[in-house]
Amino acid sequence: MLIKAAINGGRSRDEHSAIPLTVEQIADAAVAAVRAGADVVHAHARTDDGAQTIAPDEIARMVRGIRERDPGIVVGTTTGLWTCSGHEERMRLVAEWPEECLPDFASVAFSEEGAAEAAVLVRERGMVLESAVWHIDEVPALLASPTLQDNVRILIEPEDEQIQDAVDHSRRIAAALREAGVTVPLLYHGYDQTAWPVVRAAIEDGCEVRVGFEDMLTLPDGSIAPDNTEMVRTARRWSAGD
Repeated sequence: MLIKAAINGGRSRDEHSAIPLTVEQIADAAVAAVRAGADVVHAHARTDDGAQTIAPDEIARMVRGIRERDPGIVVGTTTGLWTCSGHEERMRLVAEWPEECLPDFASVAFSEEGAAEAAVLVRERGMVLESAVWHIDEVPALLASPTLQDNVRILIEPEDEQIQDAVDHSRRIAAALREAGVTVPLLYHGYDQTAWPVVRAAIEDGCEVRVGFEDMLTLPDGSIAPDNTEMVRTARRWSAGD
């Protein structure tokens, strides 16, 4: 079972003192997560003031920093509209990501304006594509996208705040995709209180999982997670049936 470590997302140090923000911290966290059992790493580049960004220079610095530590790490990032002024700027910035420092993969959320166009650009730039759906209503747009068959995986990201709602929603989206003939791997992940139950559901359903500070700050028992690595180790134990 593939485990993705989402090591920082948009979290701040006010939420947890171990959130990796600088290039050095992100690289350290990426290496540690892979050593703990993560297969791939998802990280958000940050500006000096901690804001999320997809600016070419910052993406290059982050990717270069990780690869200098371990060139074998498979690293991806977001193309989310919250990292820039809107879709037009997103397209310009992603088109300007330096060829020599491209992430291995990039994710595109089909809840956002211009998602299909952004997904095409990710593939044209030579990166592996992950497409994400936050709600079952977004499934038709994904199914109609020209890049549907190019995805390495589809991310199912329910925004429901109640645990059972999030689990049920994940499974409804998965069923809709499978019924439509989608065969690529599916990955479920939740947020905060839904995160670990959604991970458990993904494992039960034979899907891929995502853990890390972007999604959760605690371990399954409710204790504060010391770092990304303990979350990865927990997911690896669960995947082994422990």
